[in-house]
Amino acid sequence: MTGEEAVRFYHALQRFGIQPGLERIRALCAKLGDPQDRLRFVHVAGTNGKGSVCTELANILCCAGYRTGLYTSPYVIDFRERICLNGEMIPPDALGAVTEQVKAAMDALREEAIFPTEFEAVTAAAFLYYAGEKCDVVVLETGLGGRFDATNIIKTGLISVITSVSLDHTGVLGDTVAQIAFEKAGIIKPGRPVVISSSQKPDVFEVLRSRAKAIGAPLYTADAGQMFQPLSADMTGTVIRYNGQDLKIPFPGEAQRDNASLVLKAIELLSETFRLRPSAIKTGMETAFIPARTEMLCDDPFILLDGSHNDGSTAALSAHLKKFLYNKKILAVMGIMADKDHAAVLSNLLPCFAAVVCVTPSNPRALPSAQLCRLIASYGVEAIDGASPAEGIDKALSLLPAYDALVVCGSLYLAGDVREYLKSKLHQTDE
Repeated sequence: MTGEEAVRFYHALQRFGIQPGLERIRALCAKLGDPQDRLRFVHVAGTNGKGSVCTELANILCCAGYRTGLYTSPYVIDFRERICLNGEMIPPDALGAVTEQVKAAMDALREEAIFPTEFEAVTAAAFLYYAGEKCDVVVLETGLGGRFDATNIIKTGLISVITSVSLDHTGVLGDTVAQIAFEKAGIIKPGRPVVISSSQKPDVFEVLRSRAKAIGAPLYTADAGQMFQPLSADMTGTVIRYNGQDLKIPFPGEAQRDNASLVLKAIELLSETFRLRPSAIKTGMETAFIPARTEMLCDDPFILLDGSHNDGSTAALSAHLKKFLYNKKILAVMGIMADKDHAAVLSNLLPCFAAVVCVTPSNPRALPSAQLCRLIASYGVEAIDGASPAEGIDKALSLLPAYDALVVCGSLYLAGDVREYLKSKLHQTDE
């Protein structure tokens, strides 16, 4: 099976949708010889910040010389982003090889009327790949929730990390932050350390604290204000003083300081197992990269790409724009998913924008651009129907001379649709 055939195989499983429960992934991994039991994990759950925390942790471990897997979702540009080893995406032939094994196991399970979902199948493939590559450690990001997430069949979690918890996927996880926190707390393992931020909402903190106490898991609180001193900040990140050395958090925004505190507290705990030199921590932190994470694509004209899509992440983006683009006339290209909290996303972001070009991301769950236009217009903000993502970018670039900046936001799916296209348009302009 080729890499492209593997991707088509996984995407064909989307029709099964989200089905909470661990029975299917357990059955699938059992058919594959339980590769997850041959690995050690840093397990990360939360609503916002998981990607940043996972990427920084994995990069530090890799820079320290350890064979490090990084499993994340969703991807932005290339499906293979989801399964990385030492900073490199899984090679197409390796993806094809592990997928053949996963498909054979799923064919056998079908006879038992067991039908794993796409996320479960990809998770099993990642376990198989990392076990075959003899990883020293895998940084493992949950897909949805935690308690019934496919990643939660692991037994050998070194530590758990729970990032900021806010409302998202309320139809599956619950409609209060306490209910969602209960689901995230499902990754906490008996007797194993768990790291959470001191800035968690009080009711979230109490749920996580109670769960950790109930199962004897040592709870560590990361407090950015006590752990390091911010020295400077700009559109590209924040420079901090930590343990006597200056290092740069490579993702901008106030929320990223909390994320960095989680990373550094986790690294302190992992230093009991791994040799993590200060130089590896500095290099690993500063060279971490995620596309569409408040990514500045161009500074003249100023163009920012961001995949934030829920209340917490769009509030962070809004605060960032208000701080660094204060009094600037900003044009936006926006596309959102129909199942997201439109009111929260738009209330957070629209005060930053003078006008919005609305587009329909290439995802079945996308809100049609015309409907998004009507919603935005109801807030008194100029809304322009840009139709498709590419058409919206073309429209926005034609309008940009009348504005100070362009911000593309609202969905990771939109970011994936336009990132390379937008970069190619900017390259043409440079020429």
